[in-house]
Amino acid sequence: MGLSRRGFLLGVLGAVGCSYTGPSGRVRIAAGEAGGFYVEFARLLAGEMNAAEPELRVEVVETLGSVMNIARISAGEAELGLVLADTLAAARAGSPPFHSPIDLTALGRVYENYMQLVVRADSPIHALSDLSSHHVSLGASGSGAALFGERLVTTAGVPVVVDHHPLAEATSALRNGRVQALLWSGGLPTPALTDLDNAIGIRLLDLAAYAPTLRSHYGPVYDAVTIPANTYRSPTPTTTIGVPNLLVPNPALPTPTIRTTVRVLVDQATHLVPQQALGTQYLDVRSLIDTIPAPLHPAAAAMYRDLRG
Repeated sequence: MGLSRRGFLLGVLGAVGCSYTGPSGRVRIAAGEAGGFYVEFARLLAGEMNAAEPELRVEVVETLGSVMNIARISAGEAELGLVLADTLAAARAGSPPFHSPIDLTALGRVYENYMQLVVRADSPIHALSDLSSHHVSLGASGSGAALFGERLVTTAGVPVVVDHHPLAEATSALRNGRVQALLWSGGLPTPALTDLDNAIGIRLLDLAAYAPTLRSHYGPVYDAVTIPANTYRSPTPTTTIGVPNLLVPNPALPTPTIRTTVRVLVDQATHLVPQQALGTQYLDVRSLIDTIPAPLHPAAAAMYRDLRG
């Protein structure tokens, strides 16, 4: 197992408030795990930003996900970060795993994340309730999947044995029987899950029944969404929970950099969809400006108006 969730939270979430220590012109994008949608999108964004503004030095930083990305932004260790809407809402409210409110805005809603609760295709487990007393990897420590996973099992009243593994470790653990399910938050399809499906066969559990209760407890950051048939090898669609992903700036990020970022999001939208998600993800201005639960950064709002009126 990687870094414990308790150890991670004690290490990076004790301090609240954001600082900015990055050198002028350097933009670090706190992304996610290798092989996931976060990193692939961030690499495309970095490339387009570097091309649009040669004086910028945009680079991608691999992390374990949304909670860690907020920690890096708060510590001045990232200028931009990709953050799930439920994690951002918790940070702004000072709700667990955050100790006090963190005043963050957003530059855009960039895509939809699909919560994928995965079991082996030959598993006798066919519903979340069947996982009672079984080992389940609920995302890596520091990920948005970990926050969502704990909310899910608590809301459902299913007492699972919680592990926290990064995706590569989680797929290995499922393949070897050390966990009976894994939760992953990402785009469709996720290559690591495609590889696992080709190796042993996987099945996704339907989570539709839990969407209303999650919304009533935590607000409109959760929606029921459909994973289409044949996303992996399954010939039938699966309903799960979708969570928007937002691009979040350090509050001290200079206005010119914010304007460049927004211009790239709008003008290069068709070039910012990772190959793995073509046909399931897209960017347009209508979705970009819908940054609930955080306000749109004022400089970003002004740039959207300049570009599209």
